[in-house]
Amino acid sequence: MASYTNEVAKIHRQFNAAVKRAKTRQAVLNAYWTHKKQHERLLKKHLKEEMAQVNKIKNRLDYK
Repeated sequence: MASYTNEVAKIHRQFNAAVKRAKTRQAVLNAYWTHKKQHERLLKKHLKEEMAQVNKIKNRLDYK
């Protein structure tokens, strides 16, 4: 799996290219909404992976 930072950079490159390519106001908005959805999906995945890591470490520790 690619790192979170690399994935963010990738979707930002796609967004910037789509904005430059846009000829209408609606095309710019569509690029934004697509970009936002990609960001939300990526963040959700990233946080899920981090929570799994936290739970894995937490389960190895004893209760005090």
